[in-house]
Amino acid sequence: MAMARGIVRRMRNTVGAVLLLRSSTTTTHSHSFHFYKDSLSPLESHLCSFSSTFLRSFSHHFPDETTDEGASTDGWEEEDEVEPKIGDGGDGGGVALQNVPWGQRALSIAEEVLMQFSEDIKLFAFKTTPRGYVYVRLDKLTHEYGCPSMEELECYNQKYKTRLDEVGALGEIPDDLALEVSSPGAERLLKVPDDISRFKDLPMRVCYTENIESNCPEKDGVFLLDSIENDSEMCVWKLADVKENRDPLKKGRPLSRKQKDWRLQLPFNLHRMVTLYLE
Repeated sequence: MAMARGIVRRMRNTVGAVLLLRSSTTTTHSHSFHFYKDSLSPLESHLCSFSSTFLRSFSHHFPDETTDEGASTDGWEEEDEVEPKIGDGGDGGGVALQNVPWGQRALSIAEEVLMQFSEDIKLFAFKTTPRGYVYVRLDKLTHEYGCPSMEELECYNQKYKTRLDEVGALGEIPDDLALEVSSPGAERLLKVPDDISRFKDLPMRVCYTENIESNCPEKDGVFLLDSIENDSEMCVWKLADVKENRDPLKKGRPLSRKQKDWRLQLPFNLHRMVTLYLE
């Protein structure tokens, strides 16, 4: 389980070169990051690029900072890395205002701006922090992997930042908020059973236990969804035909008949973490 979660956390670090585009104005400071990696599989080419694609905007000019190694930074204070969980406002989706007094108003503005976009773009996650940071993740329901295009992210970023600045000028929220707009990507946690049927054609990494005892060891595997039995609150999983499940001594060989016929019946409440899988 710990190893599987480590894989999820490292996904953002598997992407190659970074191209940084910067605004030339002094009143706002908006950065767009585009990531590229050679020889990506079709799944990686969608998920890696979008899971690591984000747009950052500042209400006021922040002077560039320099690290101990002499590298220039954009002044952004990264959030502390914690284990993702459902409803955390990050990889787990949902809303997390963290008792910020202006958080609800910022959320209402985010939802107001979203109404200007097509109905297939939804708010996957929203989070505010006491330090004045706003994190928005947009989900595109009609995209196979849930990834809005760069153009859609940029458009939302611009419209939302404009509204934040307007409302900030009225004193309803701080006038120096920093904004990050991104897509959920492969790191997103999938809710059982609500989300997994949407991605039933994609391999998923499933972390689970075989009973509810607290001392029961956790297991994980790469599966495809076979079926959902709502009456018995059970998911039926089958092995995904990926490298991790194939015999390393039989390179290029597909799954055996026994592997293809194998099934795991798993109650909803024994799923510990489900994410999309990158091979």
